[in-house]
Amino acid sequence: ALWLTTQVALWGLGIAIALGMTLAILMSQARWVERSVWPYAVALQSIPILALVPLLGILFNYSFNARVIVCIIIAIFPIINNTLFGIQSVEAGHHDLFTLHHTSRLTRLRKLQLPAASPAIFAGFRISAGLSVIGAIVGDFFFRRGEKGIGILLDQYAARTTTIPRLYAATILAGALGYLVFSVFGLLTKAVIGKWHEAAEVPG
Repeated sequence: ALWLTTQVALWGLGIAIALGMTLAILMSQARWVERSVWPYAVALQSIPILALVPLLGILFNYSFNARVIVCIIIAIFPIINNTLFGIQSVEAGHHDLFTLHHTSRLTRLRKLQLPAASPAIFAGFRISAGLSVIGAIVGDFFFRRGEKGIGILLDQYAARTTTIPRLYAATILAGALGYLVFSVFGLLTKAVIGKWHEAAEVPG
């Protein structure tokens, strides 16, 4: 159960990071992309996930992929929001220096915008890391079928008074998994942000 939930959470988080950052970078570089994508991202975030879980289960036959999609939907918005905010918050003076050196848009993104936005980006990663575990458990809990993850165990143990100790154990296990994933991204944040800021130099 723990391994299944961990797999679902990590797959969902990985895809959410890749997709969320790609969309945010595209939105930061082209205003028409932002106008086209941002309203849908906000709308997706506004829909209660509990309303989507049954529909996703039916569409994807309560499979592993359905659980991963639940994680992606829950985890992707903080990544999009924080990445876009971080990139767009770079000071105009820094942009002017890069403009004076006639740097390309890609170089500006790589050497200025992404390093400057890294604290916001990794804050989004940490938020989404915890949300991905919640998504894995929520999807599992409400699907109530397929291979057993922590969510199904919580549902089964809560239904019988004789399994209350196991319910406590499953709850602690779920909390420990969320804490572990969040902590790993906290360490990753400290390790990477320093290197990115060292790379954020004005081109000569």
